Amino acid sequence: MTRLLIVGPQGSGKGTQGVRIAEAFGIPAVSTGDVFRGAVAAGTELGQQVQAIIEAGDLVPDELTSAVVRDRLSQQDAADGFLLDGYPRNIAQVAHLDEFLEGRDEQLDAVIELDVPREESIARISQRAAEQGRSDDTEEVIANRLAIYERETAPILEVYRTRGIVDRIDGVGSLDEITDRITAALEARGLARGAAV
Repeated sequence: MTRLLIVGPQGSGKGTQGVRIAEAFGIPAVSTGDVFRGAVAAGTELGQQVQAIIEAGDLVPDELTSAVVRDRLSQQDAADGFLLDGYPRNIAQVAHLDEFLEGRDEQLDAVIELDVPREESIARISQRAAEQGRSDDTEEVIANRLAIYERETAPILEVYRTRGIVDRIDGVGSLDEITDRITAALEARGLARGAAV
């Protein structure tokens, strides 16, 4: 059983690293964005609620986000562990996740914090925007997203630090170097790699 959370600002590479680590440990990577898109595509009741909120240009409320994630973590492939990416993203969601896991007599084994300097995040997002032809990723928009991360998501790391489960990983380097750093930190905690899902 390996239950992980990966946290980092936009442009830190957490989506890419999350998938790599999940594969290495034989657990599903559970990204809130993917879960929302899946629920919307499947036309579930939760998916319809999420779609209406997103179409209105609003943020999905904590309770609904938590309900969607709980539903995903209750699926069979997540029975032996999971890697969360994008949830919890604030203190209220940490409480929701704690309550859900305690109900299953479980807890997170480790929180991977990808540490990337702000300038590096901005440079990576700008490069990705240019490569994908996205005009909405202006420096102002990127700076705003990073400010939201610093204000709302960074504080959850303090909660997890008091529990002694945060591994701060240098997020600058090649993809393989960063993956190796994460894997080494998790193995140092006694978390063994599993077979691929």
